[in-house]
Amino acid sequence: MTAAKNLRTAVLVSGSGTNLQAIIDCASQGKLGITINGVVSDRPGVLALERAQRAGIPAQTVDHAQAGSNAAFQQQLGAVLAELDPELIVLAGFMRILSPELVSNWAGRMLNVHPSLLPKYPGLHTYRRALEAGDTVHGSTVHFVIPELDAGPGILQYRVQIRPGDDEASLRARVQHGEYLIYPRAIAWFAAGRLALRDGSTWLDGERLGGPVVVEENAEA
Repeated sequence: MTAAKNLRTAVLVSGSGTNLQAIIDCASQGKLGITINGVVSDRPGVLALERAQRAGIPAQTVDHAQAGSNAAFQQQLGAVLAELDPELIVLAGFMRILSPELVSNWAGRMLNVHPSLLPKYPGLHTYRRALEAGDTVHGSTVHFVIPELDAGPGILQYRVQIRPGDDEASLRARVQHGEYLIYPRAIAWFAAGRLALRDGSTWLDGERLGGPVVVEENAEA
């Protein structure tokens, strides 16, 4: 019996790369069914690039600041991704909005994790917005990427209770801990052929999900 082939996977990053590190760690233990064949940053000199290099993963930068225009940046990024030819693209703290053309090229093969319980709080400053609104629950959502910002069908959510005295830093730390659990899980589902985007919905194990699978804080990983 032939062993399943690992899925060629590219990871897009912009910053410190803590989610990237969680993915690298799980992939190196054979838990994900992927091979990361490239890490691409929109900014030079970020820690995420160092994490990739330490793991022996090819890493490169498509510098948004040097591209001349956003359209030129999107074209350059698209060319790099075409060269890598990934079967899955994972956005791990990538802070650029991808062009509709680029997203369409990898429709159903591009995942993102966003630090809110989508559809609440798309965009930036999600922790601050949740605290200012007096929310009692916050979290992160792994979702398929579609051209509309943070609007793709959800796959997994990690939910935490907002505690008295929480500030942005303390809330972020607990939410990010959950991301390191749910993002690798979603990637493994995709690599195993269990997860798909069809007809604008998330399908898991052949069934349409009515909403993302929820993982509560402190639940068994």
